Amino acid sequence: MPDFHAIADAVAAEIASGKLAAGSRLPPQRTFADNWGIAASTASRVYAELTRRGLVTGEVGRGTFVRAPETLRAVRISEAADAPIDLQLAISSSLEQAALMAPALHSLAGPAALWEALCAASPFGPDGAGPAVAHFLATSRWTPDPAGILFAGGGRQAIACALAALCQPGDRLGVEPLTYPSMIRIAARLGLQLVPIQIDDQGIDLEALARTHAAKPLAAIYIQPTLHNPLGISMTPERRQALGHWLEAAGLYCIEDAAFAFLSDATPLAAYAPDRVVYVNSMQKRLAPGIGVGFVAAPRPVKDAIAAVMRAGGWMAPSLAVRLVMSWIADGTAVRVAGLKRKDARARQALAARILGAERVPARTDAFHAWLELPPAWSADAFTAAAAQQGVAITSSGAFAVTPGRAPNAVRLALSAAPLKDLEQGLQVLRALLATTPNDAPIE
Repeated sequence: MPDFHAIADAVAAEIASGKLAAGSRLPPQRTFADNWGIAASTASRVYAELTRRGLVTGEVGRGTFVRAPETLRAVRISEAADAPIDLQLAISSSLEQAALMAPALHSLAGPAALWEALCAASPFGPDGAGPAVAHFLATSRWTPDPAGILFAGGGRQAIACALAALCQPGDRLGVEPLTYPSMIRIAARLGLQLVPIQIDDQGIDLEALARTHAAKPLAAIYIQPTLHNPLGISMTPERRQALGHWLEAAGLYCIEDAAFAFLSDATPLAAYAPDRVVYVNSMQKRLAPGIGVGFVAAPRPVKDAIAAVMRAGGWMAPSLAVRLVMSWIADGTAVRVAGLKRKDARARQALAARILGAERVPARTDAFHAWLELPPAWSADAFTAAAAQQGVAITSSGAFAVTPGRAPNAVRLALSAAPLKDLEQGLQVLRALLATTPNDAPIE
């Protein structure tokens, strides 16, 4: 009788050959044991080994499914997809936007200007940068402290610096159950334990947060209160105010990821608890992914600690990139480009609602992405793989799940990157898929 490793190897070979396609459901463990003539405990070890290898995933209440290929998983969603139609990458760029940004390069053409822009980087940026960015990020109800403005080499670097400054290895970090995949990987590198906190359609549930923190203290929390990725929901002002009061009372810091906030008029959470919220933003979504400048608006007690992490990791924004960004802010280009992106996002959301149906894709007005819940016949990985076979790259919900196997049966559609003609074609492909069922046995 082969041991569980040999059986796992045999199943893995079927997956590699395509005999077991992505999204195929494995039989219940007892049935698997009977088919192979092994003990139920051995079947359990086979399934555990396949899960460890990343070949299958267990979905609570649904069963165990073959995972989508590695090229379709979360590690790739911050890069352009190989598929002809890319609905994974949540960015927006166009020649029209680039035309607005191009004149700033002329200001660096002279030797003196370029020499100044090539100086050594600092977490606090060049002279005058803090007040300028504070004014740029300000809303009617909130203006960040200019002394707390830090410049990281992008949004992910800004998040990493904030986490490393606020938390120690082994600490518990409260997060939404579905969250930014890069944050999950950053937290793992830092040795942090992610603790999912229940949410509703208005954001994080305060009672659940309070219970979790009381049971075993959290070191901090990380949330996306505005146009959440992947769900697209935003906290109401009332929920933001209540959370702000709770953070003040609990003495807990919150990292507010505002990557998509420029697409919304919502007041930042930082306005409700300025001494307890570390606000993180970047120019990758607002301007272009190759900019490489992220902002941290930090309360005074932690700004120096975050700056120290930036220096230690070399995570400051390059001086040349900062100079360009400051130029785009000063002449209004950053505002104009963001306005173009916002208008484009609305049009794409309307297109998705028209093709897929507003009942399937709730309108999130200005979001770069849409959350598509799937019919019971499809698993998220099976739908993702079927779309890929027809040239459309989308992202399975499992990419965003903090707890493996706890992802809803849904996919995220990034609407912003593909040309409009390609987006319409890709959405038509997905609509046709939704009207079919996968080739494997129907799910009971």
